[in-house]
Amino acid sequence: MTQEEVLSMFKQSGALLEGHFLLTSGLHSARYLQCALVLEQPRQAAALGEALAARLQEIGELPDFVIAPALGGILVAHEVARAAGVRAIFAERQDGELTLRRGFAIRPGEKAFVVEDVVTTGRSTRETMDVVTRAGGIVIAAGSLIDRSGGKTDLGVPRTALAFLDIPAFPAEECPLCKTGSRAIKPGSRS
Repeated sequence: MTQEEVLSMFKQSGALLEGHFLLTSGLHSARYLQCALVLEQPRQAAALGEALAARLQEIGELPDFVIAPALGGILVAHEVARAAGVRAIFAERQDGELTLRRGFAIRPGEKAFVVEDVVTTGRSTRETMDVVTRAGGIVIAAGSLIDRSGGKTDLGVPRTALAFLDIPAFPAEECPLCKTGSRAIKPGSRS
């Protein structure tokens, strides 16, 4: 799947939004990728998961499991894991920190792909990587449907994305949209 095909899927799904947005990272941006609108179609979710699994397997060996941060990464992890033939788990926030719940466990030495829907700063991905390493697992690669940092985010492991975009994001005090009096809206999942 090419970057153009991925972006076309996002546009056709109405998932590439224009406006003034408060991102999960706390930064502001004029563009927002609402992956839920692409992933609500099972065939699209499966195609994206298969494409990301193939790219991740080119980087590293087959993992024992795929993990993502809740909420946005859950479907991505499931579809990548299905395509790779391994189990899918997710980490979720408890008292503000990502952790394993619901009986999910990582055995020492197990290898993981950490996946996400969109990477901006890499914070959620790094936090999920920490969940894996605290449990004794090994992160062999990371991936996302979209990397809106243009490939600049360093996660310390090999990583890939189905589309790399360089979409500017600003702290609120530097946001050109805020300076015009516009108010940012928060369409994401983390409050």
